[in-house]
Amino acid sequence: MSDILALAYPWVKALHIISVISWMAALFYLPRLFVHHTEQGGLTGPTHDIFAMMEFKLARVIMRPAMHATWTFGLLLVFTPGIVDWSAVWPWTKAASVIAMTGFHTWLIIRMKAFQRGENTVTGRHYRMMNEVPTVLMIIIVFSVVVKF
Repeated sequence: MSDILALAYPWVKALHIISVISWMAALFYLPRLFVHHTEQGGLTGPTHDIFAMMEFKLARVIMRPAMHATWTFGLLLVFTPGIVDWSAVWPWTKAASVIAMTGFHTWLIIRMKAFQRGENTVTGRHYRMMNEVPTVLMIIIVFSVVVKF
């Protein structure tokens, strides 16, 4: 099995990067949709319905599959012999950040469902601040992997 992973490494790495880019794009965009939904769409009516549909499709058609692909290809990379030195700090900071990113993803899904029920209680300002969470996590992940501290 490890021979197959070693041979597939460049392909798996490329697919992992593509998946991460897709996931990050959705994680950046969904909170922005929530800002506009909160400030301009309200919780009922045709504008609300359009925002709810856009949020649902972004979350289910792009964000969720991209997260699953990111995790799948990432774990394949982890199991490829010689790729991860678990005695270093970087794999642990990356792993913690990816888990936190998954938690943020889950929070967004919970918020999306609240919008769909017409029960949003979070302000546009709060969504703007939360929109920085994936940026901070991305910075930690990139430095972890590239610098390998």
